[in-house]
Amino acid sequence: MEFAFDHELKELVKTIPGARWKTDLKVWAVPYSDDIISNLLNLFKGKAWLDYSNFKKLVEPEESQHIKLAPSSARSLAELERFTDWMRNRRYSESTIKNYTQSLSLFFRFTGNKNPEEITNADLELFHKDYILSRNYSAAFQSLVINAVKLYFSNRLKRKLEPIEIERPKTPRLLPHVLSKEEVKAILGAHQNIKHRTMLSLIYACGLRRSELLNLKPQDIDSKRGMLRINQGKGKKDRLVPISEKILELLRECYKNEKPKVYLFEGQVAGEKYSEGSLQKVLKSALDKSGIKRPVTLHWLRHSYATHLLESGTDLRYIQELLGHNSSKTTEIYTHVSQRSLQKIQSPFDSL
Repeated sequence: MEFAFDHELKELVKTIPGARWKTDLKVWAVPYSDDIISNLLNLFKGKAWLDYSNFKKLVEPEESQHIKLAPSSARSLAELERFTDWMRNRRYSESTIKNYTQSLSLFFRFTGNKNPEEITNADLELFHKDYILSRNYSAAFQSLVINAVKLYFSNRLKRKLEPIEIERPKTPRLLPHVLSKEEVKAILGAHQNIKHRTMLSLIYACGLRRSELLNLKPQDIDSKRGMLRINQGKGKKDRLVPISEKILELLRECYKNEKPKVYLFEGQVAGEKYSEGSLQKVLKSALDKSGIKRPVTLHWLRHSYATHLLESGTDLRYIQELLGHNSSKTTEIYTHVSQRSLQKIQSPFDSL
């Protein structure tokens, strides 16, 4: 769990059995359980907004009744540092670097910090059987570790690890959460603060990811052409999305009030971008004011943008371009939650 320093929240987390501070990652880690989300929601109720939209069962507790992992050796730490530098030099995203480094560290420790030159397919197959499968780890975690290990060996040691006994798991298909237009209107209109209202409105109006919104600069807005430029979005891709006069009016008013120095939306320190945690609090406050009880996240606004476009008749290929998706298959998921197509289907029950 990550949050800006808050003494009350820190003391609250410390009441969770098994909670511990991970100095290297600067996060709090708590033991995984099937009901961990509901337990955390109850614990933080009325004190903090818990964003679990990216919750994944990735790195599990180190202690196990079967295997106790050895601490990383100096050689393993040096290899991890070189691997991190290699990924950073090739402009991997910081989240990918963090996940891959964690995964490779876990694998090294499982092998007892064996010399990487001596590691074979058999070691990875044993790790898969005795560590991943025996603990019923998620398909996402399994794929993450395999990808990290294969990348390290193919690019750092120039040899391939191709474990024949490991079958890639099928990734569960989760439907996106979508808000009604009435709910969106209530959320966007909840704040009197012009900056807060503009940030939430822009996410929905242009289908932005959280990081894309926070990285925007005033020069990214082309009001004459009615276009918004998104630089280096997910996958290091630039894209253009149309921006309406209605949202431009909001942006002009916000700019006059805030007078940002570098970023379009800045925090208390001039020239520094607005923080993700503060943006999440803006949404939480809007939900409280609008009376919406659903566990809405910022990404729900992006999902709603895409779904509402589809329902209004926008071609799926254009939606793919607007969202910055590499594959049309990613965009097609919105056809499964679109009311336009689903409501045309009549249940056989109705004709009985």
